[in-house]
Amino acid sequence: MSGVELLPATVLKRKAVVYVRHSTQSQVQTNLESQRRQYDLVSEARRHGFTNIEVIDDDLGRSASGSVARPGFDRLVAWLCAGEVGAVLCFDASRLARNGRDWHHLLELCGLVEARVIDLDGIYDPCRPNDRLLLGMKGSISEFEIGVIRARMLDAACAKARRGELRISVPVGYLWHREAGLGFDPDLRLQEAIRLIFARFRKLGSARQVLLSMTAEQMHFPRPSDGKRLTSFEWTPIRYRNVIAVLKNPFYAGAYVYGKSEKRTTLIDGRARKSYGHGKPFDQWEVIIKEHHPGYIEWAEFERNQRLLAANAYGKAGGVKSARGGRALLPGLLLCGCCGRRLMVTYSGRGLGQPVYRCVRPQQVFGRPPCLTFGAARRAFFRSRRNRLSGSLVAESLKCGEVVSPPNSLGVGGAPASLEGSRRAKKIAG
Repeated sequence: MSGVELLPATVLKRKAVVYVRHSTQSQVQTNLESQRRQYDLVSEARRHGFTNIEVIDDDLGRSASGSVARPGFDRLVAWLCAGEVGAVLCFDASRLARNGRDWHHLLELCGLVEARVIDLDGIYDPCRPNDRLLLGMKGSISEFEIGVIRARMLDAACAKARRGELRISVPVGYLWHREAGLGFDPDLRLQEAIRLIFARFRKLGSARQVLLSMTAEQMHFPRPSDGKRLTSFEWTPIRYRNVIAVLKNPFYAGAYVYGKSEKRTTLIDGRARKSYGHGKPFDQWEVIIKEHHPGYIEWAEFERNQRLLAANAYGKAGGVKSARGGRALLPGLLLCGCCGRRLMVTYSGRGLGQPVYRCVRPQQVFGRPPCLTFGAARRAFFRSRRNRLSGSLVAESLKCGEVVSPPNSLGVGGAPASLEGSRRAKKIAG
């Protein structure tokens, strides 16, 4: 490493690349002096003798931890592979990379084409063992530093949440008061809308019935119009997600909850990609403080509501699978032999109508044609069959990969399942 080293003419003939980056959009908007100092590296490149200077600032607002794509960094790597870069200028190592994979890959390419790495401390030649060692240490320190900072921040947030003092986002109907802490929103109309949902559910026992009853009365529900600040609202017709969000949120039972969701990391194209907001089971929530603040309902009622919602979750994976009544044979229990999904029963025709079995989930979710549709021409067939067809017969038919259906002479059509379809059906049935 040297601060006054004269660069070879072959290096100066190539372009110098000034890499500018900030991790978040808030840093882009507030850390203006840091941006100015990074752009000043252009004059540093001219001082070293470069005439062709390129500035890459495509990655402003993008983290260098390896969890997000960086088009600017990828463009820099492409130029290095083409042998067009003579030097890479950065404010410090953390600007270029916060993970070892990107950092050492960059150093390897610089060494192959004899490009230099220049920062405020001096000029580094990755071909030299001592310079390569020093650059490797800088990259490791940069990677270690972000891990320490993140761990300290998370530990501090968890410690504050265990005391119930971390001011996280709260649902509609609550506000963080400057002195009193968490309390009711003073808007009485908003409070009444939330209390009405709990009262209707207490009476009807179904979230959808609550929605239908409130829709019939043309009830409206508040929707925040200022993001997460929750200080102004727009009243819109109530939706199903509004009802479910109120019934399933423990904050309305006076409980302070932290750590209900988790992040998941997957490898996509050789890079780690993180996704957030994946719900965790109730027993894995990190912090639950009951009677933390005034509630719209008691905790015992909240638990009863969750059990009732779970019992009503027909068709959901792991939920209750029972016959749903009606005049059809085994409604809610038959599976499609083609894809293994549960068949839907509808009634067509005048009056009471005739039962029709449909597998329409592939069409609803993926836009594909329905797997199969078959109906019953005579109700007498279903009455006579209901007493003779047992669960063991359904299981045996699934093992054979067939759909339990009436014979074709009664106007009922079906298709034998493939081997893969029967495997899926057995997996869902088990």
